[in-house]
Amino acid sequence: MNEGPDQYFEQQDMAVKLMLLEHKSDELTDILVEALQDALKLLEEELATVH
Repeated sequence: MNEGPDQYFEQQDMAVKLMLLEHKSDELTDILVEALQDALKLLEEELATVH
């Protein structure tokens, strides 16, 4: 059976829960900060193409 989006997000949720249980919150914070920086960069690029 193919994995659908729901199963992917369930796996991601489980990975986050495991990181929190293993007290790896610093690693999780680093991942989240990097993701936010990537998102902001994409938004800046999008804004630059609009003007």
